[in-house]
Amino acid sequence: MGLLDGLMGNASEVNIAEVQKEYAQILANNERIEKAYKLIRDMFIFTNKRLILVDKQGITGRKIEYHSIPYKSINHFSIETAGNFDLDAELKIWVSGSAVPIQKQFNKNLNIYQIQSVLAEYILD
Repeated sequence: MGLLDGLMGNASEVNIAEVQKEYAQILANNERIEKAYKLIRDMFIFTNKRLILVDKQGITGRKIEYHSIPYKSINHFSIETAGNFDLDAELKIWVSGSAVPIQKQFNKNLNIYQIQSVLAEYILD
């Protein structure tokens, strides 16, 4: 991920093996990471059981909040593809009990349809 993408708030896909190793301590038995995206210091992790949002806080990033969203609590989601002059794609996820969606932006190089496919696979099961 380029510095410019990070500063613009765009996320990029990261190596699953590295993420699996780094976040092994928060995964349940038989839980595996399917896709992972980095947004500056934060992570957006799709597992076979849930969506995990990792929010590194403070200057050093030592304080970390792990937000776990079971796929069954996702009401619906939408994707918006990047256009000719729009450099980013967007994902919105609505979770039970919240009127405001979780929103994440991804750089133009990322296949937003792939993210949609991962969500659809688990939500529609």
